[in-house]
Amino acid sequence: MKSIIGFGEKVEGYDVSVLNEREIRASAGILFLFALISFFIIVVSKNFAPIKYFILIFVLDFIIRVFVNPRYAPTLIIGRLIVIKQMPEYTGAPQKKFAWIIGLLLGTIMLVLMPIMNTYSAISGIICLICLIFLFFESAFGICLGCIFYNWMHKNKAKHCPGNSCEIKQKHEIQKITGVHLLILAGLILYITVSVILLKDNFREMPQNLWVKIGLKKEEAKHF
Repeated sequence: MKSIIGFGEKVEGYDVSVLNEREIRASAGILFLFALISFFIIVVSKNFAPIKYFILIFVLDFIIRVFVNPRYAPTLIIGRLIVIKQMPEYTGAPQKKFAWIIGLLLGTIMLVLMPIMNTYSAISGIICLICLIFLFFESAFGICLGCIFYNWMHKNKAKHCPGNSCEIKQKHEIQKITGVHLLILAGLILYITVSVILLKDNFREMPQNLWVKIGLKKEEAKHF
């Protein structure tokens, strides 16, 4: 019988407690999606109710992760269900706990500022943006920004990071960036810049009905 209170799992071959990175990324993706939707609802309709509910769920989830056990955090359970058929990818638990404490602190500040005090300001906007960046990097790239801060602040460096990124190693041939790659990126920037300059008027204008624009009457265009 596993203890209810705890952090991480003991797995043979690993010298520290570990967590499943795949379900963590799935959970981060879920949180990122709902945070982004809530943010856009504020921008479009000035409705702050969804973000307030999201903050309540976010803080509860992280309290369970940090003070009880990650295996009982609701979004991690959902993440586990989503990736249940995938082989686990183990990551060190200590750095994840540090990262989640940062998330809990940010979430608690948002809880006080928005659902409790019922306010909004540049402070809540900046914290929201930081959380979105953290969640996006975790879900999209498997990069735990909080874990990077862990290495800056702890003498004992993080172990068992996703993709073995903690260990110093020589890049494989498939990972190397060449001058051609950099030239392509520079070309992309140039392409975007030229497009903005040439098409800025079109970008600003509202799109027109195609059929009306090519000469059909409005009554005829309704059929298309």
